[in-house]
Amino acid sequence: MNIQEITPIVIYDNACHLCIKFANTINFLARGKFALVGHYTEMGEKIKKEYLDSSATDMFWYVDGKTAYGGRSALFPLFYGILFSKRNDSFQTSVEESCNVGCKAPKAVFVRSASLLTNSKKIKIN
Repeated sequence: MNIQEITPIVIYDNACHLCIKFANTINFLARGKFALVGHYTEMGEKIKKEYLDSSATDMFWYVDGKTAYGGRSALFPLFYGILFSKRNDSFQTSVEESCNVGCKAPKAVFVRSASLLTNSKKIKIN
């Protein structure tokens, strides 16, 4: 799999209610410019194995083809991508939902929101 063929990509936790809402919002704002991939999908597992590290599921990721930005470091590139990226029709996805009841609890929402501010990582892609 060549990641440059499907970029830009937003990788999100498809087992978290708040993350699914976040992915839906990004998809709406970007007007379908990004490939949306859940962490726990077949494609998400491949991307994590080949390009990301063990902390991949701790945060959402924005991949532009040259760099994978995770968590807080992904916010600026994500908004830049929303404004200036070209649409890539080679890989279309939709937001996949597989949330359980526990992920909608106020504590879970607080923990996920806090993790956005505390987790940050950049990984260069060869």
